Amino acid sequence: MPAIQLSVAERKAQRSEAHHLDPVVMIGNDGLTPAVRKETDAALNAHGLIKIRVLGDDRDKREAMYQQLCDELGAAPIQHIGKLLVLWRPKPEKVKPEDEDRKAGPREFKVVKNSSRGGQRPEVKRVRVLGNQRLTSGGIVKKGKPRLTSVKKRQAD
Repeated sequence: MPAIQLSVAERKAQRSEAHHLDPVVMIGNDGLTPAVRKETDAALNAHGLIKIRVLGDDRDKREAMYQQLCDELGAAPIQHIGKLLVLWRPKPEKVKPEDEDRKAGPREFKVVKNSSRGGQRPEVKRVRVLGNQRLTSGGIVKKGKPRLTSVKKRQAD
């Protein structure tokens, strides 16, 4: 996969986003091992924008590693300062499988009851209502009952 090419303005925006990041991957004296590539790929999938720290002192080797990582992983080179490398790749969209049997989850409501005396603050209570429950106008949670069907409909089934 070739490296992604970004414009100067896009690279500048990514550099500003990466400023506060800590290095996620460390490359030791062994260089680019398959484990380092795998970890870098996983970090790019999870975060999109990552910093990598290289422990070697040879600048030419660091530059070669930087270009090799960008080419192999399809990432954009953002910045190379000293022993820090910054890479960016768009995060892949997460696909959630659609579960047809899934029902609505719990909902939270805020129930406000005004005081019987005029000058006091209203009482605020948070209430969690499950899928088979309902909230009455007085703020009471009632359990849902099974729907009744008529005798005629039961005989038809």
